[in-house]
Amino acid sequence: MKEPIRTERAPAAIGPYSQAVRAGGFLFISGQIPIDPATGEVVQGEAAAQADRVLRNIRGILDDSGATLQDVVKTTVFLTDMNDFAAVNEVYGRYFAAEPPARTTVQVSRLPKDVRVEIEAIARLKD
Repeated sequence: MKEPIRTERAPAAIGPYSQAVRAGGFLFISGQIPIDPATGEVVQGEAAAQADRVLRNIRGILDDSGATLQDVVKTTVFLTDMNDFAAVNEVYGRYFAAEPPARTTVQVSRLPKDVRVEIEAIARLKD
């Protein structure tokens, strides 16, 4: 059984997908881009500022699903420029300071709304 998750603490889906899906004891969080859920606008600026907004969106989905950042077991980080890796890594490290999840980081040619960063996550849910 799967349960779609909907929260106002993260931006609404901009296509035919769920913000996250709860299934089999895990939470699968769709790729989040730096949209401020309060305004619906993309956070402009450097990759670090965008990464911070993305991770706050992920934390909002986790919180409303009964999980925390410590429950995240895997992330995938998409960057439009690998030169942003160090700046994004510094922000990412503040959110995942202790026992960080497994992670893949890839450079892509383009992301929705021409943002610089997108992150998806998988979290283990508590019983």
